Amino acid sequence: MAPSLYTFTSETLSQLQKFRFASARASKMQAIIYEIDKESYEVRKEDDEVYDNIEDLIEELPDNSARFVVLSYPFKLPDGRLKSPLVLVYWRPPTSGQASKMLYAGAVELIRDKAGVSKLIEATEEEDFEDLEKQLQ
Repeated sequence: MAPSLYTFTSETLSQLQKFRFASARASKMQAIIYEIDKESYEVRKEDDEVYDNIEDLIEELPDNSARFVVLSYPFKLPDGRLKSPLVLVYWRPPTSGQASKMLYAGAVELIRDKAGVSKLIEATEEEDFEDLEKQLQ
């Protein structure tokens, strides 16, 4: 396998693993926003916040730059069982520049692999978050 342009610190990978295990037991939505440093190509958490509702998450996403969101979204199946899929939301608003879109497009599969997500959802507008549960089923 060819070396990757993008890097993850051991701290970022550890935080990602902890989030993955903790969010599997959560009864509410859990989400972390990741950004890519334009200089070092390091993938890292944007801040220390773990978002537990869609409104706060949407409020924090930039209007003019792509981001990755690792999200656990628990919901009940028709038979009553609780399912908490771990998904990667690739946020790429139409107002983000071409350089930002290309920077993030190159890292999609890598972060998907490192996060161990079961699904990739591309979001370009805030309204794309309104039907997350339907997209996960």
